[in-house]
Amino acid sequence: MKRSRRVQRLLLGGFTAGLAGTCAAAAEPRITPENYYTNDTFIQGAGHYHAPFQGFYPLPYNHYDAQRGQYYYGGQWGPAPHRSIVNISTPTPSAAQAAQAARTDLPRSSTPVVVRDGFGSTSHSRFTSS
Repeated sequence: MKRSRRVQRLLLGGFTAGLAGTCAAAAEPRITPENYYTNDTFIQGAGHYHAPFQGFYPLPYNHYDAQRGQYYYGGQWGPAPHRSIVNISTPTPSAAQAAQAARTDLPRSSTPVVVRDGFGSTSHSRFTSS
């Protein structure tokens, strides 16, 4: 009896862990012009959100490059950090659309393929787009 309960718990735990991973990916909100983002919010594939410029960029807001001796903000380089009181905003419609299309943190197909590896003390799950 004890063994069968232990196996049931193991199987239920593995199933729950896999289900939680699926729900977490599905729960990520879409990038839309209606959503507010704080300055330097990072979204995989879309980049860093620069609130004063209402868009996503490959580098963090006011990133300093020592070789250039300049700061990066809003898709450009400048000799001094950009100053703004804006620290939260909504992206422009075109920026939101481009950022959503560039995301790499979501499965590409509407029905993701779930691949499970192994059986034992740990389980591993990963999504593969079909």
